[in-house]
Amino acid sequence: MGERVWPPVLSREPVRSSENETGHDRGRPAGPAGRPTAVTTALLNLLFAGDPPSSIRVRLWDGSFWHAGRTSARTTIVLKHPGALRAMLAAGTELALAEAYLRDDFDVEGDIWALFECAGAFEKVVAGWSTKLRVANLLMQLPRPAPSPRPASPSPSAQDRPAGRGPAALQGRRHSVARDKQAISYHYDVSNDFYALWLDERMQYSCAYFRSPDDPLDRAQAAKLDHICRKLRLRPGQRLLDVGCGWGGLVRHAAREYGVDATGITLSRPQAELANEWIAQAGLSDHASVFVRDYREVAGPESFDALVSVGMFEHVGGALLPKYFGQAYSLLKPGGVFLNHGISSGVRKITRRGPSFSEKYVFPDGELVPIAETLRAAGEAGFEVRDLESLREHYALTLKHWVRRLEQNHEEALRHVEEPTYRVWRTFMSGGAYGFETGLLNVYQALLVKPDARGASRQPLTRGDWYAGATEQGCKRARVQGCKGERR
Repeated sequence: MGERVWPPVLSREPVRSSENETGHDRGRPAGPAGRPTAVTTALLNLLFAGDPPSSIRVRLWDGSFWHAGRTSARTTIVLKHPGALRAMLAAGTELALAEAYLRDDFDVEGDIWALFECAGAFEKVVAGWSTKLRVANLLMQLPRPAPSPRPASPSPSAQDRPAGRGPAALQGRRHSVARDKQAISYHYDVSNDFYALWLDERMQYSCAYFRSPDDPLDRAQAAKLDHICRKLRLRPGQRLLDVGCGWGGLVRHAAREYGVDATGITLSRPQAELANEWIAQAGLSDHASVFVRDYREVAGPESFDALVSVGMFEHVGGALLPKYFGQAYSLLKPGGVFLNHGISSGVRKITRRGPSFSEKYVFPDGELVPIAETLRAAGEAGFEVRDLESLREHYALTLKHWVRRLEQNHEEALRHVEEPTYRVWRTFMSGGAYGFETGLLNVYQALLVKPDARGASRQPLTRGDWYAGATEQGCKRARVQGCKGERR
């Protein structure tokens, strides 16, 4: 999510009566009690140019509504106190806006997607400096929000942290093995039960593959697993390494449906423990296993027929791309294939000041590398690029499924995490869906080949085998006895 900066406050501008009377209770006194309401109303009128999207309405702390007549609005933005808009907007960054949500300066009831329509509306309205200055001056007329209660902490920075989930505080050299373990633990070791509430039955925490927009999430995630295995052209008896395997869904699928010996690695111990438990329950322990290990710690040159990395690439970092692809190249046998599935920056660019919300509260040290840079690093390591597929629209659909399921399980989620943690995931996933829909983000599957000594790729002439037949045929190809539907 990009950051936009409001200008500094240069002067104070009184609220005009004409601004008080648009879309809110007319004639409300502008004295000590009515002043914040009048200023808030004026700000909303200015920000939305007096006409917000029909899907949105705003409820103030006193129970009154701005544009109260919109009873069919999908989204209600709830301002919790007179200084809410100041807390949300005065700093002028999307990070500050998100932190105001974590502190409960405001809430979003109903469809959170409509909230992102506001971003486009604001951008158009405040394009000129005159309007920006008016907004900034009005914000400073609102009361300064009182500090929210925070848990006791010896750290001086504790006052800057929303209660329940503070910003990541990683130690050590960026992208060292030790620091990467901290970053992964910060994000993934929240609670297996929390993730299980809104992920699919296999707990796939990556982009699904939709043959139709109406596909249920479980079907789309199963299709993603099969789509990957088909691209790798897995055969019984081959050795597969899944780098950043999560809870082992792909490891189990490849071993069960394609008859390979599959190894997964993750830096999250809770993930590895649950993955191996499910592998044992599925009777696959002779052909599948998951270890807590960094990709740089895997030994055995030319010991794998195929490598796959799904949703881990964002943690590598641009400076370590040569190491990442060099290690993958060394682990593959000649003629081996590597499918790298990762999020990339999109074609639309936004200038950002300071850390993003994701960097501070979601994926510390995460980096989105342009796809051209990714492919160049792969080529310099010796790989031949055989195929590139964008799944941008698929990820938008996936994230919307996750957010809906998270919202439906809000009360249950609070049994495993605190409210600010719930809000972190609701915010970053809905913002991610917006990013993929609008081209700010992209996600690519790159199929890379390690040519043999003669330079041969050992690849067929066409991709036809990737799309021939139904998903269920994977069992027959793998010659695996007793193969039935995947279950946890």
